[in-house]
Amino acid sequence: MASRAARVVLEHLTKIFSSAGKDVVAADDVSLCIEPGELVTLLGPSGCGKTTTLRMIAGFEMPSRGKVWIGDRDVTNVPPNARDTAMVFQSYALFPHLTVRENVAYGLRFRHIDRAEAARKVDRIMSLVGLKGLESRSPGQLSGGQQQRVALARALVVEPQVLLFDEPLSNLDAKLREQMREEIRRIQKGLSITAIYVTHDQTEAMSISDRVVVMHEGRIEQVGSPEDVYARPVNRFVADFVGKVNFVPAEVLETGEATSVLNLLGKSLSVPRLPFRAGQKLDVVVRPEELQLEAACHGLLQGTVTSCTYLGAVLECEVRVADDVRLLATVHNPRQRGTLRPGAAVGVTFDVERLHVLPA
Repeated sequence: MASRAARVVLEHLTKIFSSAGKDVVAADDVSLCIEPGELVTLLGPSGCGKTTTLRMIAGFEMPSRGKVWIGDRDVTNVPPNARDTAMVFQSYALFPHLTVRENVAYGLRFRHIDRAEAARKVDRIMSLVGLKGLESRSPGQLSGGQQQRVALARALVVEPQVLLFDEPLSNLDAKLREQMREEIRRIQKGLSITAIYVTHDQTEAMSISDRVVVMHEGRIEQVGSPEDVYARPVNRFVADFVGKVNFVPAEVLETGEATSVLNLLGKSLSVPRLPFRAGQKLDVVVRPEELQLEAACHGLLQGTVTSCTYLGAVLECEVRVADDVRLLATVHNPRQRGTLRPGAAVGVTFDVERLHVLPA
């Protein structure tokens, strides 16, 4: 199956719904360029506009303003069946009265492909997604993971320019969800197909994507690699939504040519120069795994363990470092270290050379 991957460009895409006499902006001036062969995830909470944006790309919703380009075609007003896209749905959307093979082959009925060629395409795709031996079964005889493979095969067999995923794994259990996302990524990379993936699951987005698009209230908040979005969030919403995070209040005392000096919970801290003026209030963004818990009287801050949650590979500890500031720290390999207990006095430190800060 030769790659037919296409660039997808969204230009100021806006969708306004009318509800109870009021206008509701579901997608607000969304502009984005997705390169051929790239897998981009639209990530955000329920109601953020990610599914509406995907449906406008697919042609199931018409934009109120803006344009959708696939390759060099303006497809804004083109019906879904003429866009050369394929969708994998959350509900699988399989035909219960058709066999697995018939479900996979369904889209080829309308492609004017001769029967022998269609059979070859179906055989190849079913082998690719691991459905060999299940051809004659009905969807009701399959597990959830097998049904999702059928839905994926049905989308791939028509060799679309763009593959769209609408929360495809949300009905699967945690272990199967992890296996299927690895399969989807393997197949997508192997075929070099352009893919746009919608999810509210941060772990899913981080593990599967070339780039992540974080959305909130219909707008794009940040676009970047998983590492950029996680380690260098552009605002408090992104930092808080993508993974667990601590916000440590600070104030700029002074800024020189090479360094800045912060007041961090009453302690003076010299850090690499920050682009903020003296007197400005900041939030220091620290992920739980970046905190190290040390013996009392050591470390940058002093605190008391208030609670611990044992998760097997890690121990999550909440530490009170000020009356109104509690930090979440991740302790790796807790069996080797020994379990910390609530009430224990600890020192807390982190790497100030890699500090990420946001305006408070």
